[in-house]
Amino acid sequence: MVGRVRRLLGVAVAVTAAAVLSIGMAAPARATGPGRAAPKPPPAGVDIAGDGLTEPLRLRADSQPAHVLAMIDQVNWFGRTGAATGPRAADLGPKYTIVVLAGDVPKQTFDLYPLAKGGPRAYRPAKQPDARKTSAGWFLGRLNMSETLRTAGVPLEQQFDTVSGGVGGGERVIPEDAVNPGKDIDEAIDELQRLLLLNAGVMLVITSGLAGIALLIRRRTR
Repeated sequence: MVGRVRRLLGVAVAVTAAAVLSIGMAAPARATGPGRAAPKPPPAGVDIAGDGLTEPLRLRADSQPAHVLAMIDQVNWFGRTGAATGPRAADLGPKYTIVVLAGDVPKQTFDLYPLAKGGPRAYRPAKQPDARKTSAGWFLGRLNMSETLRTAGVPLEQQFDTVSGGVGGGERVIPEDAVNPGKDIDEAIDELQRLLLLNAGVMLVITSGLAGIALLIRRRTR
């Protein structure tokens, strides 16, 4: 059963990788001739290099099909053109370069910024390993970019409150200080104390005023 699932994942990875590698180019049809089977596509792979990695992670479809498929899913939806400019360098955070391979041949490369301020970002350089013509561009990344990289072996902290899938975003969905019950209780107590002091002051002013009026009336009625 496990072997069958792995084979199915391997087929899915190969199909997905073929789709990614065909973006922006049309491959000429090859005649196979009668009785000849179509050539088997080379196994897909993804290399990851970047901050915290002493050497690149080498993911291959035959041994890690789920991780390869997940990484390709991070970049296989990009359009032909992206934004001309991205966030400031100081807001990008750690950078991870992934290279998509067909067999041992590098085909495409992308720079991923899972912790960028305002949400994950991805950059596609104009210069690609297979010399294809493409335009450089910035793209919003999927919200699960950080977790996908982490599960593949990149040393990133686990993100509990990001939404799986989707495009754009990637910062905390709920700010940490918004889910701090201790802080909320302290603020509520402080607010209550201020309200009680204010009420006590008002009552004191009213009581003093009434006492003054009563004393004035008493003096005039003597």
